[in-house]
Parts: sequence; structure tokens; C-alpha cells
Amino acid sequence: MRKSLLQVLIAMTVLSLVLSACGAPATEAPVVEPPAANETEAPAATEPPAATEPSAATTGFQIPDVQEGKFNVAMVLIGPHDDGGWSQAHYEGLVYVQENVPDTHVAYIENVPEGADSEQVFRSLARKGFDLIFGTSFGFGDPMQIVAEEFPDTMFIHLTGINSNQTNFGNLMGAMENMKYLAGMLAGARAKMDGNPKLGYMATFPIPEEIRLGNAIALGMRRTCPECTMDVRWINTWHDPVIEKEAAASLFDAGAQVVFTGADTPAVADVAQEKGKWGVTYDWYGSCKVERCLTAPYWIWGPIYAKITEETKAGTYVPGWDYFDAETGALGLYGFMEGQELTPGVAELDPAVVQEVRDILAQMLAGEFTRFDVFKGPINDNKGNVVLPDGQSLQQVDLDAFPEFGLPCSIDVCMKWWAEGITAELPE
Repeated sequence: MRKSLLQVLIAMTVLSLVLSACGAPATEAPVVEPPAANETEAPAATEPPAATEPSAATTGFQIPDVQEGKFNVAMVLIGPHDDGGWSQAHYEGLVYVQENVPDTHVAYIENVPEGADSEQVFRSLARKGFDLIFGTSFGFGDPMQIVAEEFPDTMFIHLTGINSNQTNFGNLMGAMENMKYLAGMLAGARAKMDGNPKLGYMATFPIPEEIRLGNAIALGMRRTCPECTMDVRWINTWHDPVIEKEAAASLFDAGAQVVFTGADTPAVADVAQEKGKWGVTYDWYGSCKVERCLTAPYWIWGPIYAKITEETKAGTYVPGWDYFDAETGALGLYGFMEGQELTPGVAELDPAVVQEVRDILAQMLAGEFTRFDVFKGPINDNKGNVVLPDGQSLQQVDLDAFPEFGLPCSIDVCMKWWAEGITAELPE
């Protein structure tokens, strides 16, 4: 993370006190009807308007203009806005802001790599005069933090990281571990029913977020299939359809009956369709389209982005560590939300399992079952060690950290452990 240990300690000590508890043209976001949580079909693709002229300062990226008299919001995407996953979910959240927050102008830049290029993009957007800038990938964190110090009058919101200056640079993430846990329950039940108690998890980068979500899957899996195991493949990319398909095929060929993805595209379900097995997609409700897609944990960013935009406009938003849970309505499980039908692979499961998932989901949506209930003991790791005794829950800092960060985790291993049932070793 390219921060000194002292900076990390200061920032995350504050975190542990204040928390309760992921060269392309820039385009203006077209005004389209945002998808409702209960829609089952993906909206038709919309052709974006022409891009602005290139800016030499951004080495080929094109920076959109602000609109005078409007509150201007920009979004920087790691992948294409129509990737069928992570970036598309964020893009549709931005469109929601356009349609639901008066006197607001929105724009986005897609396919921006993490690192030095992204720092130039964030700096150029701030120079243009954008009031609020969202960066939607873990590796944008350090560049955004640097630029935020240079532009104190601009609000920067970073997705999936852990840093904040509590002034004009904030962190935003949600408890997707809830939906991954429920999907793990369904996957375990499906594998058990099929007589092949093996799952696979195609993880992106070895960061706490990816290990946290993998552990949530395994905990759900073991709830419905105690004999089930899960293998892991690291692909070290957020968005690469070819690599995603290859990794999914590798897991299926190694014996997995159901494979989860932590990456951006629906490739895992497409491969499952070819193999006659099951895939669990991620991020966007429209990603679960083929028959062999079991379900999809997904995000509904629009209301969250609209709330932050409105409060930033009003001068009341305080950036920090904004980690929302399911009662906000910003998390979904495909097939189980209002107006949706169960997928074929779930409809065949034991009705008692399906009802149990419905019941826990209802508790989550009511705020009665949170991420701290997902990670509540007794929990053992895959080495036979006790991670949490019966009744004890992880704290927020545990979910976000590795021991190397030097942070005040409630358990020595923070989130650097694999849950019981996971057959993989942690990466070096």
C-alpha cells in the first residue's frame, strides 16, 4: 500500500474506534432508466456520446468537461462500463445519481489501470472542477489519497480500500460477505445434491477483501454441506475474460462442481454451461443469465451513491470508513430479491435449504443478521486452529487487515487465514 507503518497504524486505529461494527475515452453517462433490484433482464446497451478531446496531461486518456451551474460527479472505472459485472454495476449506480439527484451532472472514464496512470486521471478530473470523484478499484487508493491532498475542495471516495483522511478522502465498501455466505449455502447444497462435494473459488488478488469473501463462501458451504471442500485459484487480475475462463475451466477440470468468481465478468457461468456444472457470478444482477448460473451476489450502488452525492452537495457528508450492510438495500442475491424467480439450479434444491436462505436473507435485510454474524464463532481455520471461540465475533479491523499491517486486530491472524473446508494454502 506504499504507506509507512506509522501512517497505517494511525489511520486504522481511528478506524477501529469509529466503525461499529473492488487509454480509454471518457464519456458522459447517458440518461437511461436504471435497473430496479427486482428486474430479471439486463437493460439494452446504450451507445455513449462522443468523448471529449484528449488531454496530454493524462497520457492519452480523455477528460470530460464539467457543466457550469451543476454539481459535477465523475467516476473512474477499472474496466469497461458494460463488462457485465463490477464496472457495470457502478456505472448503473452513476446513472441512478444522474436521474435522481437534481442539478447534477455525471461522467465516467473506463479502462483506467491502477497506478501512475490513474493518479493522472484523478488529478485531471479535479483540475477540471469535478466536485465529487469516485474511484472504483482497490489499487486506486494510494493515487487518490495523493491527489486528495492537492485538492482539498474536491471530495474523493475510494471503493474497497482501507484509507481515509476524514476530510476529503473517504473509503466506501459494503458487506458482500453476507451474500457470499448465502450463495455458499446454496452452492454447498447443490454440490451435495449432485453427489460431488467440491467447490472452487476463482480469487483475484491476495488482499483481505478476497480472503474475507472466500471465507464467507466456505462458512456458508459448510452450513449446508459439512463434508464439502473448496479449492482456490489466484488469477491476479480484476478484469480479463480470457484468464477468467481459463481459471474457471481449471477449477472445473480439477473436480469442482460449483465455482465462484471474485472477478468482473460472467465467464465462470459461461464455462459452467460448457462443462455441465454450476457457476456463481458476481457484482451485477444481469450477470446470471445462462441456465448453469446458480446465483449471483450483486451490488445496487445507486441509492448509496445518491446519498453520498446529496450529502456532499449539502456539505454534510463526513468521509471516513463507510461500510454498509444489507439493510441499506444495496446488496442482492439473484433469484431471491423481490420480483425475481429462483434459477433452475436453485429451484431443484431441498425446499428446506431454500427457505433457510430466504429466512436469513430476510434477517439481513432487516438488519438483524450482519457481517459480524457471518463471522461469529465457533470458527476453525483449515489447519485445525480455533479462529473464534463460540459466541465471539470478528471486529471490522479483523475483516480489513493482515497482521503485517500492524493494526489492532482482535485476533492475531486478522483476515490472514482460510476457513475449515478450504483446501488451498495462503499465498506467500
